[in-house]
Amino acid sequence: MTGYHPGLQTFHLPLREGTVTLREGLRRLMEVGNAQSEVPLIVRLMENPAFDMPPLSMFRGRVNLEHHDCIHLVLGRGTTLIDEAFTIGFTMGSTKRMSTSATDLFAAVAEKLYPKAYRFPPSAVRVFRDAVHLAAISNCRRLDAVDFSTMMDMSLREIRQRLGVEEELLIAYYRLEAQRNPDVAASRRLLPPESAL
Repeated sequence: MTGYHPGLQTFHLPLREGTVTLREGLRRLMEVGNAQSEVPLIVRLMENPAFDMPPLSMFRGRVNLEHHDCIHLVLGRGTTLIDEAFTIGFTMGSTKRMSTSATDLFAAVAEKLYPKAYRFPPSAVRVFRDAVHLAAISNCRRLDAVDFSTMMDMSLREIRQRLGVEEELLIAYYRLEAQRNPDVAASRRLLPPESAL
């Protein structure tokens, strides 16, 4: 993949940095992020609402790249594959309309057909499925329907509160994810060192 920035493997703005504004978080992310034009077609077909036609419309909660980046920051996730899996899954699950068959099909395509730099390894597939279910039981608003442009100067913690994204629920899951993936740095860094198991 051309234009892939190695900083995507290390970027992370954790939940505990909740005083950072969305605007500042996006500025930091844009220093390492890729442009929409660099995203392979199959990934855009599966994840971007511009391609909202059957059978792709079965994948609820698809958003454009800027919206997706905002959700990464709100969820306290980095930009590795396992972070991507969680962010996409949580966004889809927040619609409360992702069927089991749609979840299974998306996971299969992301694991088997995505280009190598975007392909979900088995640990990311599990995190994707977990995130769909976690958001489905959460009281948060539909993240695909949020107008983040009105929240740019709000802190990430304020945005979470406004959207009903429960930090306690995320922290509980992140602790479980770190336990399940002790060899995955992106999972281990989700919690402050004193909370890591």
